[in-house]
Amino acid sequence: MTTQATTANGKAGAQLPRDAAGWLGLAASPVFALMAWMSAGDAAQTLICSSASGLPPITGMTWMYLLMSLFHLPPWLKLASRRPRPTT
Repeated sequence: MTTQATTANGKAGAQLPRDAAGWLGLAASPVFALMAWMSAGDAAQTLICSSASGLPPITGMTWMYLLMSLFHLPPWLKLASRRPRPTT
């Protein structure tokens, strides 16, 4: 499912997904975050007169998309944890 990437100096780097399932796992979290942002914007347009605060109202669909985005973060965290640390 993953392949070892090498850096310019030949050392092993982060594990990158090489199949469709791996790439879909990485795509899920940003897509759900975008959907949460879009649904919050739609709710703000329908409820313009409801509040004077500058924050958009968070409806049930927005919460669902935010939670889905959080639940799909592990592939990103796994990829970030395998990233080589720069040595100084």
